[in-house]
Amino acid sequence: MAEPTIDPTLGPVLARTGDERAILESFLDFHRATVLRKARGLSDVEATRRLVPSRTTLAGLLRHLALVERNWLPCLFAPEPGDVYLTSEADAEASFTLDPGETVDGVADVYRAACARSRAVAARFDLDHVVPHPQLGEVSLRWVLVHLIEETARHAGHADILRELTDGETGAI
Repeated sequence: MAEPTIDPTLGPVLARTGDERAILESFLDFHRATVLRKARGLSDVEATRRLVPSRTTLAGLLRHLALVERNWLPCLFAPEPGDVYLTSEADAEASFTLDPGETVDGVADVYRAACARSRAVAARFDLDHVVPHPQLGEVSLRWVLVHLIEETARHAGHADILRELTDGETGAI
């Protein structure tokens, strides 16, 4: 019997019989790519247009998720000089707002770089590796990866709705 054709962009499907780490990383990368695809092809005006009562915009989601990536992996597992773990609600809210001169393409590049740094940091540790957390006491890499999947998937859903409101484009990916 012939193997069914599987869309290679669907990493979680390809990792369906992989080990725990491969499955976690493939789901996280799938949602990261989905958020980026939702902003692709939009002008700066379209990507920064407020379509809901909150400050949430497509470009703002990318900017926020870049902060999330930095906060949860590099800042906790391999901080470099200048890395600060942000904990305030004000920091989280501000992360959705673009600075003057920031563009959707620039914010997407920052997000891609943050994801690459997160991948590199995570690769250095076992899933059971535990680090101190300023609010939760301790967290394992496994827990952080699951949290990043949840956070990124949640915002991918927001991005899907915002993209549909922007130009009518729909679709899970």
